[in-house]
Amino acid sequence: MILVTGGAGFIGSNVTEHYLRKGHRVVVFDNLSRPGGGAEKNIGSLLAKYGGTRHFEFAFGDVRDWGQLAKAMRGVDIIFHTAAQTAMTTSLEEPTDDFEANALGTLNVLEAARTLGRNPIIFNLSTNKVYGDLTKEPVNLSEWTTRWELENKYWSGIDESYPLDFEGPYGCSKGAGDAYCLDYAHTFNSRVIVFRMSGIYGVSQYPTEDQGWIAWFVRQAMAGALINIFGDGKQVRDILYIDDLLKAFDMALERAEATCGQVYNIGGGRENSISVLELLDLMDRELGIRPSEVTYQEWRRADQKIYISNTAKAYQQFGWKPQVSKEEGIKRLYHWMRRLS
Repeated sequence: MILVTGGAGFIGSNVTEHYLRKGHRVVVFDNLSRPGGGAEKNIGSLLAKYGGTRHFEFAFGDVRDWGQLAKAMRGVDIIFHTAAQTAMTTSLEEPTDDFEANALGTLNVLEAARTLGRNPIIFNLSTNKVYGDLTKEPVNLSEWTTRWELENKYWSGIDESYPLDFEGPYGCSKGAGDAYCLDYAHTFNSRVIVFRMSGIYGVSQYPTEDQGWIAWFVRQAMAGALINIFGDGKQVRDILYIDDLLKAFDMALERAEATCGQVYNIGGGRENSISVLELLDLMDRELGIRPSEVTYQEWRRADQKIYISNTAKAYQQFGWKPQVSKEEGIKRLYHWMRRLS
């Protein structure tokens, strides 16, 4: 049996449907609190498709409540811990809530799993923000016409050996959960796999301006609405379509003896890196959509100029690499959004 914390969110709902289709029994554990209303829409869709079947169960609850979590976890063999507060801006406004959702919530997952005695495999979904603004070890950047670029040894991206630097409340809370997971694997032999993810996007994503930037830009451009750019527009992220993340879960599970206790950078890599300006151009050129206006605001705190994942470790240890190009993934997202409108 599989438990998905935050199973009504963007990633969680995709994980839930993926494993239901594979014939697994899945329990969704969620408090339906995500900003933007996406959780309610996703759980409604899951209930319409799978409600009343013996393979699907929805447990309303909060990862900050150990008792609720432990009750939902009974009989579980695999846990996808996707529940989180996901926006840096929100963490700056409400750092205590951010800590409780991310750091305490992750510790509760680990402790509930440990004390119940089944030792399930736990996927913890961490973030590239644990590397901070890439100043812990010198990273040379160059400014190109449409993007910032990494130079020299980091051209292929940031790998798992880069020093951690928890910046901002969100980076601290996610970093604390990340560190606890790896320590529980070492201290208690918990079977934890940590994915430090970058730029996941795709269907069932209901974005806000503060979270899910690819989907937010596509939605705003489709509506011919305003887009605010924080910074110079040359900031770069590597982006990964949701189907490729689901494939990474499958492949890591197949090699669980090797992958448990490990941390992996999971993102689109250099081939799927894109700047804000390049996304605007791609939407205009490939999809024929554009915002009504683009405004430039000050850089937001703790916003990296560039982050690209080096995913070589995942390829070496369980054979995974991205398959869906950024052009194809953005087109899939666009067509899904068109069907909603």
